[in-house]
Order: sequence, then structure tokens, then C-alpha cells
Amino acid sequence: MTEPSNETEAEPTRAAPPDRETVIGHGMLWLAKWSVCVVAIAAGAWVLGFVLAKLWVAVLPLALALVVATVLWPPTKWLTDRGLRPALAASITTLGLVGILAGVIALIVPSVVDQAPQLADRSTEGINRVRDWLQGPPLNIGEEQLSSAVNAIVDKVQSSAERIATGVFTGVSTATSAIVTLFLVLMLTFFFVKDGPKLLPWLHSILGSRSGRHVEEVLSRVWVTLGGFIRTQALVSLIDAVLIGGGLVIMGIPLAAVLTVLTFLGGFVPIVGAFVAGALAVLVALVAKGLTQALIVLAIIVVVQQLEGNVLQPVLQSRSMQLHAVVVLLAITVGGSLYGIVGAFLAVPVAAVAAVTFRYLGEQIDAQTSPPSTSDQPGSEPRVTS
Repeated sequence: MTEPSNETEAEPTRAAPPDRETVIGHGMLWLAKWSVCVVAIAAGAWVLGFVLAKLWVAVLPLALALVVATVLWPPTKWLTDRGLRPALAASITTLGLVGILAGVIALIVPSVVDQAPQLADRSTEGINRVRDWLQGPPLNIGEEQLSSAVNAIVDKVQSSAERIATGVFTGVSTATSAIVTLFLVLMLTFFFVKDGPKLLPWLHSILGSRSGRHVEEVLSRVWVTLGGFIRTQALVSLIDAVLIGGGLVIMGIPLAAVLTVLTFLGGFVPIVGAFVAGALAVLVALVAKGLTQALIVLAIIVVVQQLEGNVLQPVLQSRSMQLHAVVVLLAITVGGSLYGIVGAFLAVPVAAVAAVTFRYLGEQIDAQTSPPSTSDQPGSEPRVTS
């Protein structure tokens, strides 16, 4: 028999913890690596923005055409499903859009021409009322102070006369550019709704099976998101225009038809557009009908916009956009500051496209980092993915 050994089994040795210099070094290396990545991404974004600015004359019609095509695609598909050739169906919907726009312009222009003189007279009366109010209690601003303020405004306008004169010639080129842009938008829209189903397979074949699959999936989701946003926003804007325009017509506010159209168009720029259109309606009511009627118009607009913000927007747009109001407001601010009205209009669709892209990237990252499920283990039944 062997005697029991007095030696105890050696305890497993624990690795010594790293010293502070090693931990700090790893942290600094991690921070430096990600800092370089962020700088590289920022540089790439700057280069992309520079290229887009240089090619804006082509990028703007392309972006507007994509937005318009999402609106025209459902009626075009409805026509093609009933036997019409794609070219004929696209021609009918594109020409129909042109006819609708021409009809709206023909509707509002005579109203502006007829009521503009009356509105100008009322504006003069309103200015006189404001002057009398400023001179009375509690402000009691003297006539000399008002005159000096008016003279300062006149001097400012006169000092800018040269810039205003050059702006006339700039306006001619701007109008010409707008006509060219509109023509390009219509032509691109026609080809998008005519050959839309062929574009994604073509891109897939150009980019290859691996990259093309991801690009095709992202673009399909972007198309669905843009279409849902435009159709939902059009419905919300139509409801706003009908309710607010109806109130303006009942109250006999001048330029009610024009303000109704502006309310509808302003609805396509969430938050900011509705505010600007509502402020303009209140201003016209104040000049034309007085303070009481303006307050009533303000109450109508506030009630309608509360209905939109608390009922229509959450219910209708939660499925299509999934963007927080803060993101929408920041996107509109940045787009408007960079590219004006057009930038504010395109800001939300661009933010939606970016959100769709980041969500898809998140799905791919989750698929790569999540542990395999039981169905992926050897010997299990194969899993079928859609």
C-alpha cells in the first residue's frame, strides 16, 4: 500500500492583473483608433457634401423626381395592372400631375390679382393703427422716434439698392434655372415610374451578388418608406387645408383659396411649414378683418394643428417614418439653413432614408454578433429565412 501523500494539490495560479500603465495604454489606443475612424468618416462626409454641392444642378432634380415618383407609382401600377403599357401609364400619370398643378395655379392667381389691391389698402390701415398704438399709452413713443426709425429703414433699403438691382438680373437666371429643373424633374419622374421595376435588378447585376443584395434590400426599404411618408403627409396636409381653409372661407378672409393651397403645401415640411402657413393666415386676417377675427383664425389653426400633432401624425406616420420629432426638427433646420426651402422640404425624406440605412446596418451587425440559436447547431433542423 502506498502512503498518502502529504503534498496538497497545487492551486491553479491566477494571472496577475495588468498594471495601470497597460490598462491606460489599451484605453488610449482604443480611443485613438476610433478617433481616426471618426475623422476619416467626417472627411468622407465633407468630400461627399462638396461633390453634391458641385453637382447640385443634377442632384436636386433627381431627388425631387424620386419624391414625386413615389406619389405617381401607385396610380401607374394600377394602370399597368389593367393592361396599359408602362410608357402609356407613366405618360398619363405624369401629364395628370402637370394638369393638376396648372389647375391649382389657374385657381389661385385670379384670386391674388383681384384681392391684392384691397389687401394693400388694408395693410396701410393696419400700419397706421400700429403707429397710433405705439404713440399712445402705455408706450407713448414720440413722433420723432418713429420718424427716425422709419428713416433708418429707408436708408437701409437705399443702401442696398445696388444689391437689389443686381438681384433682378439674378432672378431672371434663377427663373430660367427653375424652368430647367422642373423639366428635368418631370422627365426623370416619367422614366422612374416607367422603368422603376427594372432599376433594382440592373443595379444588382452591376454591383454583383454580394453587394447588390444589400443595396437592393436597402433601396427597396427606402422606396417603401418614402412612399409611405409622402402619401401620409399628403393626407395630413389635405385634412389641414380642408379644415383651416373651410374656416377661412366661412369667416370671409381674403385670399382664402391661396392660404388653403399654402397650408396644403406647407404640410409637406413638418412642424415648420404648418407654423409658417398658419402665421401667414393670421397676419392676413389681422390686416383684413381686425384683431378679433385674427384671434378666431389663430384659435382654428391651433385646434387643427393640435388634432394633427396628437392624433393624425402619431397614428398615420408611426408606421412609415419612425422618427422622433426632435430628429425631424433638427433635420429641417439643417436642410433649410443649407439649401433654403428646397432643403427644408427634402430634409425629412433624407432623414428617413438615413434612418432606414442605419436600421439595416444595425440588423446586419446584430446578425453577426448575436449567438447562434439552437436551430443553427449541428444536427438541428435547417432554418428557412425569408
